[in-house]
Amino acid sequence: MENLKALSFELRKNVIDMIVEGKGGHIGGDMSVMDALVTLYFSQMNIRPENQEDEDRDRFVMSKGHSVESLYAVLAKKGFFPMEEVIANFSKFGSKYIGHPNNKLPGIEMNSGSLGHGLPVCVGMALAGKMNHRNYRVYTIMGDGELAEGSVWEGAMAASHYKLDNLCAVVDRNRLQISGNTENVMSHDSQIERWSSFGWHVINVENGNDIDALNQAFEEAKKTKNQPSVIIANTIKGFGSSVMENKANWHHKVPTQEEYTQIMKDLEARREAYLHE
Repeated sequence: MENLKALSFELRKNVIDMIVEGKGGHIGGDMSVMDALVTLYFSQMNIRPENQEDEDRDRFVMSKGHSVESLYAVLAKKGFFPMEEVIANFSKFGSKYIGHPNNKLPGIEMNSGSLGHGLPVCVGMALAGKMNHRNYRVYTIMGDGELAEGSVWEGAMAASHYKLDNLCAVVDRNRLQISGNTENVMSHDSQIERWSSFGWHVINVENGNDIDALNQAFEEAKKTKNQPSVIIANTIKGFGSSVMENKANWHHKVPTQEEYTQIMKDLEARREAYLHE
């Protein structure tokens, strides 16, 4: 697990390079969601380049598709495509590494980014798995700002109705969206009470950037029967450097050279700390 924690900061550095090279990207959400992605792809999910066509592979949909840079970095590290190729070509004219998930790339199940679509599609995937007697699990990550979309709650209602215990959603609860604090834009009240009222098993992770805690949460979700599970991951937007942390203006931003130098220094310090624990 210490190696995974170090890896999460290595991949954050790849994301920063990607955004600087591509001259754009949703940097704040990339940093908050990276630990959940690393936990899923390197500790939890049955998915790798060799089995991506296997009908029993696990499925993942990045519903908050604007954080695609973090997904590209994880998929590249997993071996789906070369990291150097992603960094050099991200968001360039004619590139396949576009600013939202592109299912013409290996390892990506569906195009996403139009918010509110990921969970309903995953409900369909999970229901198909039940109907076809398959053993795969289905995962999606949503942003907390995304939860203002009505289609999320239609999907949530259907998932509990069909008792989709092979479905696990993650809410990246960093409390910031492009226009400010989520509670000012569209108040969320209690996420625990809200999801519970829709018939979901709710797992609240106080530190959603803690890979140990996330791993335990995903294990709990696997053991839950006759209910879908949702993990409320209480994260920090821009996690990894004080330059970005908890600042709404880092939702979509390209660092200056001075900011870049400090961010990379901060991320490397955290990576080194985990490597030597």
